[in-house]
Amino acid sequence: MTAALSILIYHRVLARPDALFPGEVDAALFERQLRLLKRFYAPLPLAEAVQRLQDGSLPPRAACITFDDGYADNAQVALPLLLKHGLHATFFIATGYLDGGRMWNDAVIEGVRHAPGPQLDLRELGLDRLPVASLAQRQTAIATLLGQLKYLPFERRQQLALHIGRQAGAAAGPPAMLSTAQLRQLQGAGMGLGAHTASHPILATLPDDAARRDIAHGKRQLESLIQAPVTLFAYPNGKAGRDYGASHVAMVRSLGFTAAVATDWGVARPGAGLDLLQLPRFTPWDRGRLAFLWRLRQNRQPARPAPPGGG
Repeated sequence: MTAALSILIYHRVLARPDALFPGEVDAALFERQLRLLKRFYAPLPLAEAVQRLQDGSLPPRAACITFDDGYADNAQVALPLLLKHGLHATFFIATGYLDGGRMWNDAVIEGVRHAPGPQLDLRELGLDRLPVASLAQRQTAIATLLGQLKYLPFERRQQLALHIGRQAGAAAGPPAMLSTAQLRQLQGAGMGLGAHTASHPILATLPDDAARRDIAHGKRQLESLIQAPVTLFAYPNGKAGRDYGASHVAMVRSLGFTAAVATDWGVARPGAGLDLLQLPRFTPWDRGRLAFLWRLRQNRQPARPAPPGGG
């Protein structure tokens, strides 16, 4: 079979399991997956893999590890495990949330988590009254609200998420996102850093000039912070044709990125069909060892099951 590059997407690696999100990757699961990748695949830094896709030297079962958004646990939990196993990851950073910022989805999640119950009444915001008396109801409420807000105009989405958090009385906890010091810790450890816009909008919901500004601003900010060129980009949410389009690919090219990753399933193969500015990725959500390996294998096949959402 022709050499193919599998690119894995992660967002968070929790120190311990979270009952509200039992499927979220925690430290024990992440380490188990790292061991499997080392044993059955050929892990590479993304920048190297991009070069080897072009020159035809990609090894069999090549794989890359990537993280989206810039969560603090990337440095606190994931980095020590990557270093322990001698593995590399590329972290795509939404720079507007560094040093104490909070992404809209996290505001919603923490709002529902801390809502006193038995109901969260959001009718004043033009939303619903949601039952939150049980853990299962809180999980359903989170899924409902994230679905309702995701594709709203950017400013409206941000405002609603902020109001949900305030109305539910969510207490401020430890910063969820990386600090500048933690970002430099990733860089100092030899990890890759890529741009992910500044404010993490779904690009297709913005006018083209606003989308380009956000992409460019994120690149400039990151380059200023790490004092190094940034040549890799990840499209927020990342589904081609829905979250970004041809105009955004053109923006990414014109801004000097050499490669960009999406969240459409599949693998990148050398040859005429290779598009370095739309490299596919997938989320390995299976917890069992055999299921994880089976999912990786399925991702390399032409027909693939639909994955969870992107990042």
